[in-house]
This record gives sequence, structure tokens and C-alpha cells, in this order.
Amino acid sequence: MYDYLIVGSGLFGSVFAFEMNKRGQKCLVIEKRSHIGGNIYTESVDGINVHKYGAHIFHTDKKEIWEYVNSFAEFNNYINSPLANYKGEIYNLPFNMNTFYKIWGEANPSKVASILESQCKEISGEPKSHEEQAISLVGKDVYERLIKGYTEKQWGRQCVDLPAFIIKRLPVRMTFNNNYFNDRYQGIPIGGYTKIIEKMLEDCDVKTDTDYFQNRNMWNESAKRIIYTGSIDEYYDYCYGALEYRSVRFETKRLEVPNYQGNAVINFTEFEIPYTRVIEHKHFEGSQQPHTVISKEYSKEWSVGEEPYYPINNECNNTLYLKYKNLASSEPNTLFGGRLGEYKYYNMDNVIEVALKVVQSELKCDK
Repeated sequence: MYDYLIVGSGLFGSVFAFEMNKRGQKCLVIEKRSHIGGNIYTESVDGINVHKYGAHIFHTDKKEIWEYVNSFAEFNNYINSPLANYKGEIYNLPFNMNTFYKIWGEANPSKVASILESQCKEISGEPKSHEEQAISLVGKDVYERLIKGYTEKQWGRQCVDLPAFIIKRLPVRMTFNNNYFNDRYQGIPIGGYTKIIEKMLEDCDVKTDTDYFQNRNMWNESAKRIIYTGSIDEYYDYCYGALEYRSVRFETKRLEVPNYQGNAVINFTEFEIPYTRVIEHKHFEGSQQPHTVISKEYSKEWSVGEEPYYPINNECNNTLYLKYKNLASSEPNTLFGGRLGEYKYYNMDNVIEVALKVVQSELKCDK
């Protein structure tokens, strides 16, 4: 009999398992994929660490979280500076003076601010759609080149049909600073994220290629408590209906060139190009092989049985989630965590912080 059964070996489940194991609690981690790590899994492809499920750049403002994750791996000094490609023209992200200079040829921050203010005023009153919200924040020129096509590919819907609340703010900098994040700490673990998860789980029992739902009664009887990190609606067999997600298809291949695009991440904001971005993995760690590996990302509709990635947290889905959350509150021996368990978008530092709080809550309950 285990103290805890952890369903899913992503960051939430692995942090929880590590912390409980070091406190003498016996943990079993089961994972339906053939590998541990969830969506932060990295695998070595011809000497290059590939982010198999999309780019993951660790960033946080919390010193204690930075020190915690660095206790499992050494991090490099990678700074996230993505680019945008619109009809063959390259723009800097987030929107900053480099972006505005490329669009308007203006290097004076005050004059740029006046241009933005003038364009934003085109929207009067409360924005009624994603399009109006975006224009009210960054103006029509930026919207049409760098937001519209990308967003419509990402969500599979036209911006005029998307609700305004999807974006409440957009980062705008009046400096020539291309660092995407404002967080004090940022980097990529040298050697990839998988080694972090391996260290977290090295003293736990782990079973991969194991689907909890194929024999859930047996798994439930194997432990006193369950930490469930999968989709909460799937746990309840979609009894109220399925929550909505966006999914992603990755097209990864090796290319016989040392440098394909000169940057780790380039967004393709033109709607006519079907993929949303291209990742060149070697640039995350400065690898020097004579070849490279790239991944093209295609956003797609999700359906039951596919891999969910991004919760669609609109009013309808959030209301549905609350019905599942109420069901979960009646199960004292099962805790739901992570993006899918809580139907909430989390950055990696948030996942760690929440998992550590759940650990502390569990320890208090045991006293």
C-alpha cells in the first residue's frame, strides 16, 4: 500500500512526489506516456535537446522558486527574445521600440507614444471583440501585422468572433529591450528538463505506459491518497460534458544545416502560413552541431481522445469547470492539480509554487 498514487509525471506531480518521498511517504507515479516529464519533456535528438511539446523557458520573479529548481539542474543564461515573421519581414517581440521603428521608422519614444495613442483612439467605448480590444491596446498597424493572423490560427476563430477578455493587456515597451519576460530569473536547464524530473522521481516507484483509466479501481486501492493531474472532466467521464481546449500538432525534423533561422523561436503571424511558430531547439542551449532540429507548431481544435494543451477559459467553460470542481470537493482522498486538473493556465514557476503549497497543506492535515 502506497501513501500516495500520483497520476501524471509532469511538473506538478513530480514536485509533489519528490517532497513527499523525502518526508518518508511512499509514492507511486503512473504515466500514460512512454516517458516521464509531461509537457516539459526534452529528448536528445542527434545531440540536440528537443522540447518535444513546445518551447519551455523557465522564468520567475520568486527567488525561492529559482533556487528550488536550480537545486535539480544548472541553468544557463538564456534570454527569451522571440521574433515575428510577417510576409517575410522580421519584427521584435514583445512590442518595443525595435518593433515600432520597423513599422513606422520612428526612433523617438514620445513620437511613438503619440502614434499609438492616435491609433488606439479608433476604438471608442468598451471593446466588444478581441479585435477591438487589441486595437485599443496597440493600434491597428501592430494588430494587423503581428496579432490578427497569429491569433486566428491559435484559436481557430476570427478575431471579430473572439471575446475581448482573452487579452486584457499586451506588453508594450518604450525601450529597445527584446527580453520577452520582465522576471528577474530566466534560463534553460543545461541538458534539458527531463533530467530535473528524473532527479525528482529517482527514489519513487514509477510506471510509464500506464493508463489510470484502464484499471482505475485497482490503482485507487493501491494508495491511501490520490494526486490526479489529468483532465478533471475525463476523471468524471465527462458527465457534465467536455471542457474545451486547444491542441497542438508538432512537425519535427532534422535539417542538414548548422543554423536554420538564427533564433530559438520565430512566430509566423501571417494567417496564410498554417503553422504558428518555428522552434530551432539548438539555440536554447547554444549547441554547435553541423546539423539542426526544428519543430513547426500547428494549433488545432481539440476533441476527446486527443492531447489537451491550452484551456479555453471563457465564461461557458469556467462555469462548467466549477461543476466538476464541486464534484471534486466531495472526494476527500483525491486532490486535483496542474493545468488540466485545475483547468487553468500555469507557468512553470506557478506550478512549482502551487505544488509546494499542496504539500504543506497535506502535511498539516496529517498532524
